[in-house]
Amino acid sequence: MKWKGREEINSEKYFGFIYKITNKETGKFYIGKKAYWHNKKKKLTKKQLAELPPTPGRKPTHEVVRVESDWKTYWGSNKQLLADIKQYGESKFECWVFKQCLTKKQLTYWEMHYQCKEEVLINSDKSYNDNILGKFFTKDLA
Repeated sequence: MKWKGREEINSEKYFGFIYKITNKETGKFYIGKKAYWHNKKKKLTKKQLAELPPTPGRKPTHEVVRVESDWKTYWGSNKQLLADIKQYGESKFECWVFKQCLTKKQLTYWEMHYQCKEEVLINSDKSYNDNILGKFFTKDLA
């Protein structure tokens, strides 16, 4: 498995994880978050609708299904990072899990925490990250 960390990866117990992908050739890195699971709305079939018990009011037309994300093969969303992975090859990158989180809110907080701690916007020559939370951008600090 490409993801390594201090603790064992546990996609059943946790909502997601905070990660750092580092280019071993250049030292440039990317810090992000990834959820293990997503809730997806799925339309009920005619058979499922017919089997619903009679209730007052509207019958539901969809159900929420828990679907595993692509976390095992995920490489981040940054275009420059993805271009470098294509150029250098996956073996030239290290994937480290900082922390696993129980909730979506924790995931967002800890991603921002590690991005600030690693000064991703100030050290833009060392980091692929160009924003934090979509609110704070490298260009704003220049």
